[in-house]
Amino acid sequence: MLGFLNAAMASATQRFMSYSEGEGDKEKQKSIFNVSISLHLGIALLVGIILLITGYFFFNGILNIPGNRIFAAQTIYCSLIISTMFTIMTVPYDAVMNAHENMKYYAMIGVLESCLKLFVALACVYTTFDRLIVYGSLMACIPLITLTIMRLYCHKHYEECTISPRKYWQKGLMREMTSFAGWSFASNATNMIGNYGLGIVLNMFFKTTINAAQGIAGQITGQLIVFTNNMLKALNPVIYKSAGSQNYKLSQDLALTGCKFSFLITAFFTLPFIIETPYILKIWLKNTPDYAVIFTRLQIARTMIEQLTTPITVSVSATGKIRQLSIAKTLINLLPLPLIYLAFSYGAPPYTMYLISILIWSFIGGYINLYFGKKQCSISIKRHLYEVVFPCISTAFIIIIIGHIFLSLQREGLQRVITTVLVTSSLFIILLITICLSKQEKGIISKIYKDKVIHIKS
Repeated sequence: MLGFLNAAMASATQRFMSYSEGEGDKEKQKSIFNVSISLHLGIALLVGIILLITGYFFFNGILNIPGNRIFAAQTIYCSLIISTMFTIMTVPYDAVMNAHENMKYYAMIGVLESCLKLFVALACVYTTFDRLIVYGSLMACIPLITLTIMRLYCHKHYEECTISPRKYWQKGLMREMTSFAGWSFASNATNMIGNYGLGIVLNMFFKTTINAAQGIAGQITGQLIVFTNNMLKALNPVIYKSAGSQNYKLSQDLALTGCKFSFLITAFFTLPFIIETPYILKIWLKNTPDYAVIFTRLQIARTMIEQLTTPITVSVSATGKIRQLSIAKTLINLLPLPLIYLAFSYGAPPYTMYLISILIWSFIGGYINLYFGKKQCSISIKRHLYEVVFPCISTAFIIIIIGHIFLSLQREGLQRVITTVLVTSSLFIILLITICLSKQEKGIISKIYKDKVIHIKS
């Protein structure tokens, strides 16, 4: 939740920061940074109060937690409230890093986070205290460490990171950013409520082992799409800067390219996993929870479908006109929860949750993204279908069919997994070149190959 909230909140400040970067106005960037600091301090206090209030209801009748584990759960919840507030307060720094497209920093922080998580795992193995409390508390400290480093780095390297609210205060800019951040926050907050609300509804009707299956599916999907998220992190500021420099044609092209390659990157890593899900989970977990396989496959499918339209929302955000899109997304984000509750009340199986969420969030939500992309940014729906949807879906369909054919010809085991990965990866590259890439994209790749690879050999 912390990682999601950080990325979602940063999008508002990043839009203004990157837009002004495209305009080349450094003084305006200083004003944006100071207004953003004030704005997110207020949001942090508001979110902290809301989480404290909702925590009372969670631990008094909503969550299904054994009595002897309530204290551990409450301890973790309190530590996460503190971490969440600090995460929100450091969002302006994340936006600055994105505006400057400093991907080297994100790579270094990613390595640091991995090392810290390894330390947490080792601490849980050797500790004599309650391992759940140790795990939750230490994991909540990781964002504080990484975000503290971010603040120190930004103040040292970027001149716009100057905290002086009185000097750089602009009432009009505050009103504009508050409006944008408010609509953005409403959309992203309901998105978070919808996603995490699924687990609560599931917990109300089924055993905690079903929640474990959902947690496994979410964890796997999150790891598999990390490359896609990093690509979008690099793409978003370029779209904002293009809009800031009034190059709207480039902004549209980048949005469609982002849709295509975010899907393809996700597909490259997830399709072999979809094919070999039962065996991989058996090796990893030994005793695979019920529904873990189908949950994982449906969660991955939902994520892949959403990649086809997600970058379009960045182009809409670049225009600054997000009120109508945010209202529509807010309603869509909450709609699955009552429908899933009703379905479970009438005895529907647990995987119904994913079928409903795919229908509403992936398909209806994707259409909403396209509709506002056309309305606000003049993005052609027909062009999106022919250049993005048809090639991508065809590629995924062919790989899954051929992958399952190879699967049926071999015995289960590590050798089959390796063969599946090699076959699907080779087929993916062939289909990428023949079906997915346009002539312009092939030309760019060919030029990069000549400039880099051939130059190194010579």
